[in-house]
This record gives sequence, C-alpha cells and structure tokens, in this order.
Amino acid sequence: MRILGIESSCDETAAAVVEDGVRIRSSVVSSQVSTHAIYGGVVPELASRMHLEAIDPVINQALTQAGVSLDDIDGIAATQGPGLIGALIVGFSYAKALAWARNLPLAGVNHLEAHICSLQLLDNPPRFPFICLVVSGGHTNLYHVKGPGAFTLIGQTRDDAAGEAFDKVAKMMGLSYPGGPAIEALAKKGDPEKIKFPRSMLGKDNFDFSFSGLKSAVARHLHENPDMRSDMSGIQPAHVAAGFQMAVIDVLSTKLIAAAMDKNCSIIGIAGGVSANQTFVKSLAQRAARYKIKIFSPPLSLCGDNAAMIAARGWEMIRNNQICGLEDDVYSRVKSVVPVV
Repeated sequence: MRILGIESSCDETAAAVVEDGVRIRSSVVSSQVSTHAIYGGVVPELASRMHLEAIDPVINQALTQAGVSLDDIDGIAATQGPGLIGALIVGFSYAKALAWARNLPLAGVNHLEAHICSLQLLDNPPRFPFICLVVSGGHTNLYHVKGPGAFTLIGQTRDDAAGEAFDKVAKMMGLSYPGGPAIEALAKKGDPEKIKFPRSMLGKDNFDFSFSGLKSAVARHLHENPDMRSDMSGIQPAHVAAGFQMAVIDVLSTKLIAAAMDKNCSIIGIAGGVSANQTFVKSLAQRAARYKIKIFSPPLSLCGDNAAMIAARGWEMIRNNQICGLEDDVYSRVKSVVPVV
C-alpha cells in the first residue's frame, strides 16, 4: 500500500511516498528557516503564505522522486494537528481535495504520533513496548508505546517545550535561529559544570517537565553579566551554552530512564527536532547503558518535521479504517485518535 504523506504544521512544507508503512520511496522537505531566521522565530502568517506557494511543487517532486503517479497512490495522509492553524489548513485542505477528487481514503494524522512512527522507519526499529520522548520547539511529551498506534501520554511540559527553551536562550545570547544547533555548537567550547543552572521538577513524583525556570535563570545570568553579550567569541558564553544544555539533558535523561524503569521497558525512543542534538543522544545512551536500556533515535532527515512519518502513521490509520471525511477540519491543540491517559 502506497501512502502519499503531506506535512504543513509549522515552517516546513513536506511530501513523501511510503510503502506499507516502512519503506520510504521519496521524502521532500521545503524549509522556511532562512526566511523566518531574521525574525528569530516563525511568523505564522508568513509561514501560511509560503506553504501555499510550495505545496504543489513539493508534492509533484515527491511523486517524481518515488517514480509513481497519483494513479499508483492508495491513500493520503496529512497532518491534521497540532500546529499553526493557517499552516495546517493549507496542507490538510489540499489533501482533502485530492482525496475527494481521486476517491482515495484520507487519514488526518496527529503530528506527535507521527514523530513516534518515525522510529518505525528505521532499518532496525524498536520492539514494543517502549518509552518515547517527542521533543521539539513546540512539544515535550513522554509516551508509553505499547504497540502500533497504542500511545499513552504519561508526561509533558508544564510550560515551555525543550526546543522552545533552546530557541529563546539562543535569542538572548544573540545566536542564530533555530537555536538548538547554535547552542550545541557553542557548548562544545564550554564547560558544562562551570555554571550550575537549575534542574526543574526532578524531585517530583511524575514524568512532567518544566523549562521556564531554567530559561529565566539563564536570562538572570546574562543580565548580571552584560559583558558576555559583546564577547560571543569568548569562553564565558560557551560556558553558559554548555551549562544550559546540560541542565536540559539532565532533566530529559533522568525522567526518561525513570519512566522506562517504572514501565519495565528496556527501550527508549526519542523523536522530534531536539533528537537531532547529538550531545543529548550520546549522553542519554551512556546513562541508559548503566540500566541496560537501549536508545533509538531517527536519522537527521527524520528528526525534524517531514512527511514520511506522516505517511507511516497514516498507513496504520487507513488499515484500521480511521478515515477523515470532507466535514473534518484541522486543530491546533493536542488530540489523538488513541485514548490518552
């Protein structure tokens, strides 16, 4: 079964063709990062307009790259939410029209569930059950994944997402957008133990996260050390970046390992934009190895928003007859076709 996936939840317009939920025939991503970088973050109205310009060429390119035509497509999957409303409407409306015109089943995919399914696109995917962290600029959610399509939400951020904290700290320091890669690159020059930033919610008896206090602590440190802003080539800013990054890593790693032990899982998956942070992945793998827990993360091409993961999740949904109609619409908040507790 060949599924055409369409993704437009934020600032990437993406399309992909995936066979049987596991084989990527094509994956095309048109990024808007360079456009939004001058603003230090995504401008929703601008993102929507750019999706309108890119969506048709991107889908055509994905079909060409896969060596197929629309006649060879068995179903369509599109991001239904969560995300920016205007951006979501572009991709989901296109998908609804295409599905209606071609008489094809349409799956409205939860973007976060799709990130979990990106792990099923690995050559050696994780076995069920496992713990999975979906961590990005918009979300930090922790799931107990019991089987295909069986996702139980067990923890989430109370305020800022981890990726959002990276972006905001990078902006405070005058670094480029997106902030994650910029912080990680600068942190390599610093000592993560030099500045001890807070680790929020580690003492709590749950798997939730909080990063607003950490972000505020960095802001206070920069305010108390104003010379640091004009000395970005020096070692002090690198210490700030390293200390901040390690605080995030400590919180994420501790909660993940605790969740895995609580749910008796020997596998942890991480997905989403922040999973591209190799310092985090390597540190987590080293810590988890002490408990004989194995770490799975997607390749860089599947860490960020992409349509291959949308198609993979859509394949599961179409097989289970979880189909959208023309009356269905997008949503901006987290909602799932699977019961969440």
